[in-house]
Amino acid sequence: MAKKNKENDIVTDGSRAITKFHVSDVVMVVILVILCATCVVPFIHLLAKSVSSNTAVLAKRVSFWPIGFNLDAYTSIFEDGSMVRSFLYSVIVTLVFTLMGMIACTCAAYPLSRKRLKGRTFFTFILMFPMYFSAGLIPTYLLYSDLHMLDTVWVLILPLIYAPYNMLIMKTYFQSNIPDSLEEAAFLDGATNFQIIWKIVLPLSKPILATLSLFYAVGRWNAYADNKYYIRSEGLKMVQYKLSQLVSSASEAQTAQLSGEVVVTSTPEVLQAACIMFVTIPIICVYPFLQKYFVKGVMIGAVKG
Repeated sequence: MAKKNKENDIVTDGSRAITKFHVSDVVMVVILVILCATCVVPFIHLLAKSVSSNTAVLAKRVSFWPIGFNLDAYTSIFEDGSMVRSFLYSVIVTLVFTLMGMIACTCAAYPLSRKRLKGRTFFTFILMFPMYFSAGLIPTYLLYSDLHMLDTVWVLILPLIYAPYNMLIMKTYFQSNIPDSLEEAAFLDGATNFQIIWKIVLPLSKPILATLSLFYAVGRWNAYADNKYYIRSEGLKMVQYKLSQLVSSASEAQTAQLSGEVVVTSTPEVLQAACIMFVTIPIICVYPFLQKYFVKGVMIGAVKG
């Protein structure tokens, strides 16, 4: 009898545990759905507006499905050409920036992750200091002016290729996943430091390389403040800054214009939505190719051993 009661208690406790487990799962799923909706729903709304008729958008009848399907806004973007030129220019700048950023990050993170580096603590402090303190906008502007970097493409690339946060993540990855014994074995076989990095460390670090490359690329692609402060030439403006100018200028205009060469028949609201889609979709298309590495990279430091 006692044994039967004990078994019943175990079954009851197990049922309660399962019930609690399911409740917690439901709560987490609801929270995740709400968070995803805050990102996806505005995107779908803008996409629907960008391919809807002007009258439907002005009448506020467009929600998540296009009404009066047309591609006039996208046609205007390609006919004008200024947005396309800025887009191609932004792609080149982003690729060069990401490549140089990864080189700088790797060259800083790998030595700092090795215990044999003398003065490692001091160098780590120096390289992490900019993460917490900066000179400010005006001293930075004066510095770039003295270096003759203003109104050049290099002011969009060189100042930001070293990111302390990215370096810290990569340094942690190297410490956790590249054992000293592997490096010692390579040294015994006659490998140099550069051979170890190129042939051993980098092939074993694909998750972190993909993750930080995505960080660099998305950060550069979405930034426009440095365009606003340091660039005056129209040909050196990246697509995000062109989009910012379009949104701010079209909000007060009855007929929107891109560069003044082509008059756009779409309303400012439709043109803004089309330009946002034109700028956003390419960077979204990159993510699926890096997703499997990105998931691994963001888990760095979560599990030791």
